Amino acid sequence: MEKIVLKAAKRNVIGKQVKALRRAGQLPAVIYGRHVEPISISLDAHSTGLVFAKLTSSTLVTIDVEGTEYAALVREKQRNYIKGVLTHIDFLAVDLTEKIRTKVQLVFVGVSSAVKDFSAVLVHRIEGLEVECLPTDLPERITVDISSIKEIGNSIRVRDIPLPENVLVTADEDEIVIIATLPREETPEGGVVVPGAEAAPGLSVERGKKDEETAEKK
Repeated sequence: MEKIVLKAAKRNVIGKQVKALRRAGQLPAVIYGRHVEPISISLDAHSTGLVFAKLTSSTLVTIDVEGTEYAALVREKQRNYIKGVLTHIDFLAVDLTEKIRTKVQLVFVGVSSAVKDFSAVLVHRIEGLEVECLPTDLPERITVDISSIKEIGNSIRVRDIPLPENVLVTADEDEIVIIATLPREETPEGGVVVPGAEAAPGLSVERGKKDEETAEKK
């Protein structure tokens, strides 16, 4: 995996003054972790935005803060959706010698015969898997090949997904990840339901530590 390095500087600007920092093309952020006291930093907004367009939530990045490097994962991104730009980032610093638990995005590839030949609907029950491994072994994404789903009723369970070496999945191995269902069924009352389309279990989202930027909203 290519080492991704983000150059950063320590910052003392907080609260409403952060708006001026953003106008100057800087992106406020914070680094925190089990062995790291919170550090307020600023990054170049343009170059960071270009890098983040290619990252996933499990991509390990190196933050160079005035010559000191921190291996970290992105834990929260705040964004101005009107302007389409990042406004703040929380980074979780990790120890490369200690195993961590985090969620990795699933990417579905291939063609399902159940969809192509039987007009099935593929219902996604899980969009990411929680795994445990060393930070350096953490995959950016996990690929799921749906070509094994050939008929209605076929499914892929957690145990069917090949994992990289040294990566342990913490989810129930029997849990269904994706299943092929009929497109719809008529109910006795004349309504229409989609089999298997009941609400998927909510994904747990690790929230980053909030820093002083909350004062900016006051």
